[in-house]
This record gives sequence, C-alpha cells and structure tokens, in this order.
Amino acid sequence: MSGIAFTNSPAESDPAPTTRTVTTSQSRGRRAGRASRRRPGGIIVGLIAIALSVVVFLVPFAFIFVTAGKTQGEASRLEFTWPTQLAFVENFFTVIQTGDFVLLRAFLNSTILTVASVSIMVVLAAMVGYVLQRRTSRWNPVVNSLVLAGLIIPPAVVPTIWVLQGTGTYRTLAGLIAVHVAFGLSFCILLFRAFVATIPRELDEAAVLDGAGPLRLFFTVVFPLLRSVIVTVIVVQAVTVFNDFTYALYFLPGNDNATVQLTLYNFQSQGLNQWNLLFMDVLLITIPPLIMYIFFNRQIVSGMTSGAIKG
Repeated sequence: MSGIAFTNSPAESDPAPTTRTVTTSQSRGRRAGRASRRRPGGIIVGLIAIALSVVVFLVPFAFIFVTAGKTQGEASRLEFTWPTQLAFVENFFTVIQTGDFVLLRAFLNSTILTVASVSIMVVLAAMVGYVLQRRTSRWNPVVNSLVLAGLIIPPAVVPTIWVLQGTGTYRTLAGLIAVHVAFGLSFCILLFRAFVATIPRELDEAAVLDGAGPLRLFFTVVFPLLRSVIVTVIVVQAVTVFNDFTYALYFLPGNDNATVQLTLYNFQSQGLNQWNLLFMDVLLITIPPLIMYIFFNRQIVSGMTSGAIKG
C-alpha cells in the first residue's frame, strides 16, 4: 500500500517541461512580435541605402556611358542627355587607335602588372600568415609590428625612387611589381592569418604523421583550404593594382610603360573639349574590374568575414 500511495505518474512527477515549453513559446512569440514591429523600419532603411547606392554608383556610370557615345560637340556641354547622334563605335575605334594603339599596350602592361603582383602577394601572404598563426616564437611580435606598420605608415615616393634606382628597377615593370607587393602585403597577411586560425591543427598533425614536409603540408593541405580568402585577396588586390594611377605615374614613367590609368593623359593633352574620347577611355578601363567585382562579390564578403569567428 505504501508503494502505491507514493507512486506518481510521469506527468504528475515533473511538470517543469510543460512550464518551460510554454515559457519558451511565449518568449519566441514576443521576439517575433518585436521583429515584426521593427520590420517596416528596416525596410525603409534598406530602401534608403539602395537609393543612395544608385545615386552614388549607377548615376555616374550612366553619365560616363552616355557621354562616351556622343559626338565631340555634344559631349563638350557635359549634359546628362541621350545623344542625338550616336557615335559610340566611332569613339571606340578612335580611342583604340590613338597614340599608335597605346591603349592596347597599356592593357598588356596592366595585365602583366596585375597578374604578377597579385600572384606574389597571394603566395607570400598565405605563407607568412600561416607561419605567424601556427608557430609562436619571440620574433612574432616583431613581425606583427612590421605588418601593422605596413598598414599605418604612408608610402614615401622619393625614398622608394632612390631604392628602385639603386637596384636598377626604376622605370621597369619589375620595380612597379615590387612596389605593389610591398605596399599590399600587410593587408593580405592579416586576412590569411585570421583565416588560418579557423583551420584545425589536427590536419597539420595528421599530415606530419603521414610524412609530409613543411612545403608539402602547406601547399597540399592548408593552401587548398584557403580558397575563399584567396579569392578575396585576388579580387581586391587585382582591382587595386589595375586601377592604380599614382604608383604608375611616379615609378613607371614613359609612353612605352603606360598603364591603363595613365592613358587618360593622352586625351587630356589633346584638348579638354574631347570629353567623348576621355569618357570612352574611362569606360573601357572601368569594365574589367567592374565585371570581376560583380561575379566575385559573394566570395569577397565570405573571405573578409570567414576569419572573424574562430571555430
């Protein structure tokens, strides 16, 4: 009898799950209600952001495109109107043939410069970021300070020219490649180091147990896992190097060494009223980095945020 008197059913012995379920449902309902009340404000903010983006980015690009298709007389008025006489094809071939096809040589120089600089930055930054994250030594604070100094200290033109002249690389593509690598390496190292922190050390230990050396471990195990941040570095640095004007002007002077940004001088020197040719040149040198950014914008965001949270 005593056993029957003190035996309760499961529902009577533990009413807490029902209470927790009700409490959880109520809290979820309250959070959903607050989210629904905040939703109109978020939509308005999003619409405002889209409108500002259109004004800041699309309207100037549309003005460049429209002006590039005008005749010289219409383009000189700098009005945002559709051309009465479309001269897009004529302006295109005029820009290509100007200066003994200097624009084609400039595209070739910029392509070589961009591919070489970005390739070196990716490999070196990935290796340095991996070593800084995986191996701790007394030199790590020194290297970290140098990396941060590369981001903080502005580039000095005159000392850089002196160094390039001393090494015999002034007015050469090799010298400008070295300049871009030196000035862009710090940013890339920080990205790679943050991403390497998300890769488990067990992969390194397993590869070492399988007999992999340091280079084989890095290039066959670690480097393929850095795909997202590699795409980010490639796109960001490729756009930066391809659109560079200052470094090419200071460290690579001369018509034979012209890059795409320096070709703008060719049309400004012929007269400020040739806005149709100037804007056609701007349109041609803007399209390649724009296409690259459109196709890889998701990879850029993924690579920039992948190392923010470890684990």
